[in-house]
Amino acid sequence: MSADRPYDIVLFGATGFTGGLTADYLALHAPPGTRWALAGRNPAKLEATRRRLAAADPTLKELPLLHADSTDVASLEHVARASRVVVSTVGPYVRYGEPLVAACAKAGTDYLDLTGEPTFVNRMYVKYHAEAVRSGARLVHACGFDSIPADLGTLFTVQKLPEGVPLRVECFMRLSASFSGGTAHSALAVVSDLRGMARAERERREIEPRPENRRIRLARRPRPRTRVKGWTLPMSTVDPQVVARSAAALDRYGPDFTYGQYLATRRLASAAGLAAGVGVAATLAQLPPTRALLERLATAPGEGPSAEQRERSWFRATFVGEGGGESVVTEVAGGDPGYGETAKMLAESALCMAHDDLPETAGQVTTATAMGGALIGRLQRAGITFREIVPPEPGD
Repeated sequence: MSADRPYDIVLFGATGFTGGLTADYLALHAPPGTRWALAGRNPAKLEATRRRLAAADPTLKELPLLHADSTDVASLEHVARASRVVVSTVGPYVRYGEPLVAACAKAGTDYLDLTGEPTFVNRMYVKYHAEAVRSGARLVHACGFDSIPADLGTLFTVQKLPEGVPLRVECFMRLSASFSGGTAHSALAVVSDLRGMARAERERREIEPRPENRRIRLARRPRPRTRVKGWTLPMSTVDPQVVARSAAALDRYGPDFTYGQYLATRRLASAAGLAAGVGVAATLAQLPPTRALLERLATAPGEGPSAEQRERSWFRATFVGEGGGESVVTEVAGGDPGYGETAKMLAESALCMAHDDLPETAGQVTTATAMGGALIGRLQRAGITFREIVPPEPGD
């Protein structure tokens, strides 16, 4: 990638809720000399964001502002050509995200986002992976709570197990959090087109190479003798697919790798209520009138939980790994998963891509494949816990 581009990082969507938190994080933590800019379609909102950042750090009063609109391909291509890394917080991605991915793949520009939308990820692989390989661009989706704790937590766990043997890792996720309008609308976009999601996955399978002499599997239910107490539900997120792609790309996951991910709760009533609520929402999202009602009831995009609500939020992912006659229990934990920690994860991913010595990769790649231990180290220094539980603690 050209080193003489004017910017190391451009943040697209900085005037939104999560984008604003990401801008705040970069303002506080970008190393001196990092050349970064804000991009968006509304000049007045961009100016307001810059003023807010400059109020805390006067050196940012001249922070560059770039015009970028998801409906204006030329503006996105200009941003892609001007930066080494482009970060997008503009969703739902299945609706607004493709033109920027296309621009980055064409320009050889690294691209990061926060999507948890499997349809979008699979379509972008089918359409732009090969072009990104040719140009040298790294397209890294799901750089927030979807799917960094699961992806890097699994890598962290695998590295503590024997090499060259079949491995099994199970992730049990506990969290307490509120969600923004953008997240709600992205979730509705996912569940409202289940046929499209299945079609996109099938189209990807038809062209994506499979690892030779290795097998990658996703488990549907946890082993009975789990060390995690309570009730569990399969998590209908993009995380397992991301972990499976990391396992397919990295030989360290062994010749036969199995992964399962579950939402864990202490109470049966909570598990039953959550399962019923998700089922009802998914059913209503299939019909245009009820889907429109759900969209009206959801918080407007750009709005989100208060600072007080975010302060009370937390997540904890417990990983149980087994292989070669050995077992290990690890944990990835942090604060507000949907916003504070997600903005931290996304910003640190961008800084990692811009500044760190990373493996040679190109095309659509995962956080474990593209950044791996370098990003784990960054997140640990930023306050997200990656630890081995020794000895294993019952109930964790």
